[in-house]
Amino acid sequence: MNKISNVKLENKIFAGRMVLALIFIFLLTLVLILRLFNLQIIHYDYYTEESLGNQMRILPITPVRGKIFDRHGKIIATNQLAYKLTLTPEKTKDIPATLLALKKFGLINDNNIATFKKIKRRYKKFHSIPLKHKLNEEQVAKFLVSNQFIGIDIEPYFHRVYPNNSSNVHVTGYVSRMNKKDKAFYDKKNYAGTSFVGKTGIEKQYETLLHGKSGKKQIERNVTGRVINSKNIQEPEQGSDLYLSIDLDLQKKAESLLKGRRGSIVAVDTTNGEVLVMVSTPIYNPNWFVDGISHKNYNKLRTSKDIPQLNRAIQGLYPPGSTIKPMVALAGLEQGVVTTHHKVYCPGFFKLPNVRRKFNDWKRSGHGIVDAKDSIAQSCDVYFYDLANKMGIDNLHDGLKPFNFGAITGIDIPGERGGILPSKAWKKINKNEPWYRGETLITGIGQGFMTSSPLQLAVATAALANQGVIIQPKLLKSIQAPGDSIKNTARSPQKQIPIKDIHNWEHVIEGMRQTIYAPKGTARRLNKNLKYTLAGKTGTAQVFGLDAEEQYIAANLKEHLRDHALFNGFAPIENPKIAIAVIVENAGSGSEKAAPLAKAVLDLYFEKQAKSKH
Repeated sequence: MNKISNVKLENKIFAGRMVLALIFIFLLTLVLILRLFNLQIIHYDYYTEESLGNQMRILPITPVRGKIFDRHGKIIATNQLAYKLTLTPEKTKDIPATLLALKKFGLINDNNIATFKKIKRRYKKFHSIPLKHKLNEEQVAKFLVSNQFIGIDIEPYFHRVYPNNSSNVHVTGYVSRMNKKDKAFYDKKNYAGTSFVGKTGIEKQYETLLHGKSGKKQIERNVTGRVINSKNIQEPEQGSDLYLSIDLDLQKKAESLLKGRRGSIVAVDTTNGEVLVMVSTPIYNPNWFVDGISHKNYNKLRTSKDIPQLNRAIQGLYPPGSTIKPMVALAGLEQGVVTTHHKVYCPGFFKLPNVRRKFNDWKRSGHGIVDAKDSIAQSCDVYFYDLANKMGIDNLHDGLKPFNFGAITGIDIPGERGGILPSKAWKKINKNEPWYRGETLITGIGQGFMTSSPLQLAVATAALANQGVIIQPKLLKSIQAPGDSIKNTARSPQKQIPIKDIHNWEHVIEGMRQTIYAPKGTARRLNKNLKYTLAGKTGTAQVFGLDAEEQYIAANLKEHLRDHALFNGFAPIENPKIAIAVIVENAGSGSEKAAPLAKAVLDLYFEKQAKSKH
């Protein structure tokens, strides 16, 4: 029996096991105490904050976007109270099923679902993500009555509205939904709750001014995720209101004059550089973009051969044609290449020595004997062929450069292009070819490689009117921050073009005056019933070159191959207030198609000026 049971050994084994068990229990207790110490003492603040985070959340409050007005306080862009449908991921158990149910309920469609999936990753789980903007009253009522979707809410917001529809679109631009690039570019904290940003025009240029500063609100939820309390801990700061230099009445007038045409009209205040008119046609409705443009409207814009989204005023580059003849004449006079008494005989063409090709004048019968004034008034090509030949391309380049040709003006709107002012060096760099004398001749009449935007031409014309003072153009006139008074922006930078002899400037301006008032002036039709003095220059720019013996007949050409019509000028002559540049694409004669449009805009400008004095 003793062999079968060894009590002493069993007791010893049992005691050993008990000791091991007690040690194990002690160690477990020690680990538990250490863990509790870690949770309750060392990381108390952290876990308390995490715990509260399940109940409390800090969410951004989107500020109300600033409004945009014209120079007289007429509204251009404003905000309208609207409602959006949102989904909060952490409150929605089955997102795909919820989206499908909302679609069946008639609140959203496939496009809304696709957009939601695209933008979802940009938001945190506790953020409310927009599903659909600008719900109508019927949809809001339908949702509120049923209220069957957990994690789906309707939130009020201010919707961007452009009350003038298409008018002023190329200046104002538009807002649209933020994309990934926008999210990366703008301040993440200030734009956390923002859905829309400026994409073009003034809306983009002054986005941060218009946006304002985001606020913060604290929300408290119960265990089911329902919001039981909410309070603002930092009020949002509304964006600043902007007052543009644009005159909306003049803008609409210019748009109506160009209706059905591709073209641009730009007018600037010669005293301070403020842009009064900046029109590019065709125009389009910026309201299309605010909540996401439809496929129909997008395709309409994308496939249009007229390229409505191109801002021709700052991005359209055209041969300036005869509109630069006053500047060319001035360059020749100031450089001493010719004098005010210098005369040229125009037989209707010009020939370089030992060169067979003829360079034809627009008037094949010729202008006879002309000086600088006559050649500007009558737009004599032969005089300028001769002058350009005497000057050479590099002197011509140096004479036109001070008028800002070949460079951007620096206007406060994105997308400006600078145009081309050619020289021997320019051609070598860009074409890797030598310069030819014939190219100098056609540059002298604003053809060949030379290009300019309508804004550049208007700024150069203003500089001529100011006798050499060139002012950087601007669109923002004044700013009104929330709760503050309207404050004007800083004056535009200006510089003086060096003047060797003021009589040269007066001589050229007299030539522009004779363009309107002389019996042979190319724009003499404008002086009928003119109530202010006007100096100007007509221009017709070729789209393609003609052979020496070939005659231009517009009716025989396709519309896009016809000449562009141009006009530039300023008024009144004795005390210039406004300079204007007009281009009408493929319209033909500048005197017939562009000059009357300039007169119509100027008539309204001076009519408004007269009324404001009474």
